[in-house]
Amino acid sequence: MASLFDLTGKVALITGSSRGIGKSIAEEMAEQGAKVVISSRKPGPCQEVAEALNEKHGAGTAISVPANISSKDELQHLVDETRASFGKIDILVCNAASNPYYGPMEEIGDEQFEKILSNNIISNHWLIQMVAPEMKERKDGAIVIISSIGGLKGSPVIGAYNISKAADFQLARNYAIELGPHNIRVNCVAPGLIKTDFAKALWENPENAARIEKGTPMRRIGDPVDIAGAAIFLASDAGKYMAGQMIVVDGGSVIV
Repeated sequence: MASLFDLTGKVALITGSSRGIGKSIAEEMAEQGAKVVISSRKPGPCQEVAEALNEKHGAGTAISVPANISSKDELQHLVDETRASFGKIDILVCNAASNPYYGPMEEIGDEQFEKILSNNIISNHWLIQMVAPEMKERKDGAIVIISSIGGLKGSPVIGAYNISKAADFQLARNYAIELGPHNIRVNCVAPGLIKTDFAKALWENPENAARIEKGTPMRRIGDPVDIAGAAIFLASDAGKYMAGQMIVVDGGSVIV
């Protein structure tokens, strides 16, 4: 009897998957039998991850399709290339995001604020629009948005980013209502602080890291693989009755 977490025969498109959380999700989904599409801005790192997965799991497990999430045309090319190579998209993981500003909201420039909102919300909306029609036709699909516990809090330094992540929660809720009747699940994962290059400004200082660890019930900062399990749960039959929800994976930091 197959595991509830088995993804054999599924095709997963994962943005921001050349490193960090996205890479871990791609690696663990491949372990569960999925074919995966590796995508981020730079071709070289994408190709390296895809080659490593093909070497481990067999040729044809992964392909590399670079794309900039700020470009609707590049995202459409990403979707088209995935279909051309694998024939379908069963799972969409919207992981890529940006945060070009670190500081108080009252000083953020319009261009920086607009980039955060566009890359972290609108790009996810575009991708969902692009994959939803085929999922509706098949009456099956799973969409996972990687948000953040920042969407649950205020911050003196990443306020705009947190606003975008709170909006992702609502994006998932709205799409869950629209797509649920077609057996398409749309949910969010909200990581706490994870040791990635993206979040390095928050954890690379030893004193800051020690303070964060002390304030986290599990007494550690998360690793990218800690998020992969939640994404697999939501993408697999294990989460087939989850819709419009947000799973916090943060070592308990928001309960303190």
